[in-house]
Amino acid sequence: MDREPFEKLVEEAMAALPKKFREYYQANNVALVVQDYAPLSTRRQFGAIDRNDILGLYSGIPLTKRGASYGNVPPDMIFLYQKAIESRCRTDEEIRAQVQETVVHEVGHFFGLDDARIYENVAEVRAARRRAPKKESEP
Repeated sequence: MDREPFEKLVEEAMAALPKKFREYYQANNVALVVQDYAPLSTRRQFGAIDRNDILGLYSGIPLTKRGASYGNVPPDMIFLYQKAIESRCRTDEEIRAQVQETVVHEVGHFFGLDDARIYENVAEVRAARRRAPKKESEP
């Protein structure tokens, strides 16, 4: 998939977040960056051997860790790794779903959620996707 349609999927995933979360995320000026793969230094930091192992990354200070002295820090960033995501998917619809799940995961880290709670959120996203009516073009 070319970068532009992939970035459109990222925008759709961000727009699908609940309004109160989306507004808080936007008010805190978190940068969202799409790259092909996580850099080697990031893979080493997290013990990832294969360049396809990391699909996304939140970099910053979670909201739950910010105190009264919070300030003068680089902006928080969320990275999505396009080629790594695509490596796990066979269809454009699977890419769309994986982008949505990865966005939910990384935004969860921004809000200070741990992986256990994030996986619950991702399970909710999957369940909602299964309940959603199929498009006319889908079987």
